[in-house]
Amino acid sequence: MTFKSTIDDRYFEDYVKGAIHEFGRYEVTEAEVIDFASRYDPQDFHTDPQAAAKTVFGGVIASGWHTCGMMMRMYADHYLTKVASLASPGLDALRWIMPVRPGDVLSVRVTIEEAVPSKSKPDRGVVTSFIETLNQNGQVVMSMRAVNMVARRR
Repeated sequence: MTFKSTIDDRYFEDYVKGAIHEFGRYEVTEAEVIDFASRYDPQDFHTDPQAAAKTVFGGVIASGWHTCGMMMRMYADHYLTKVASLASPGLDALRWIMPVRPGDVLSVRVTIEEAVPSKSKPDRGVVTSFIETLNQNGQVVMSMRAVNMVARRR
């Protein structure tokens, strides 16, 4: 499904319950996997190709936190409004389902589960989205549920 409005003119009313949006293309490189993990998640299966080859993964895999970052880049570039995003109070049910490996090409599928106008602040609504990050084979590698506050059209 495609939004009827551009990301520069997208408001709460454009996030329709039940809509499914697919977007993005992010190619994972070994250098980026190692750099991220060296800085933030320095486990051998993320940082050392020789040591990683001896693990159950059989090679270097991306940190789950790195996968979150790659997903977030696509989510911000294609899904979140550029003019009406009012931040997020958080996320739930984050799951790293399959390893992400150098050479994988990731994309995102978002299902809008709820879009509820705020009762206390009528200038906004709350959008709950189920987010799946997919590899090039269409396999879900990560999923989570996010809540975003979005301004309404005036």
